[in-house]
Amino acid sequence: MTEARDTIRILGSPGRAAGATAPVIVVGLDGSPASWDAFSWAAGEAVRAGGSLLAVYVTPVVEPVAAVGVYFDYAAAEQARQDVAAELAGEAAQRAGELGVPLSFVREPGDTAHVLTSVARSAGADLVVVGRSAKLRHHVAGSLGRRLVCRHDAPVIVVVP
Repeated sequence: MTEARDTIRILGSPGRAAGATAPVIVVGLDGSPASWDAFSWAAGEAVRAGGSLLAVYVTPVVEPVAAVGVYFDYAAAEQARQDVAAELAGEAAQRAGELGVPLSFVREPGDTAHVLTSVARSAGADLVVVGRSAKLRHHVAGSLGRRLVCRHDAPVIVVVP
């Protein structure tokens, strides 16, 4: 069972037109301070290069609580994900609009590294930008930035606050 991709286009449409040279920058956005730092860096790079942003909000396919057999309200969880996506899209649109950067926002379920790579490949992205994780378990088990860099699919910038 696959959830359809939610896409919101704001201030233009990143993606390559025939012969276009403006860079497309994919940025992972989850609302954390690190992801907003990454968004700000990516927006600055888009301004400098005359490019556009594609902000990606990745949601889990399976809720961790559901895996242990406890009652879980899937409809409420989906509504909460939609609400968060709408808030992130609105804030991203405001920030990008202040800089005059074309922005698209995508909400996609799955593993974050795989989704970012897939979206970047589909958009013909020139760069993927993520924030550095502040969670201790990510430093032990492997951070998103490290997983993306090891894939060699696209240039990756990990923004460290």
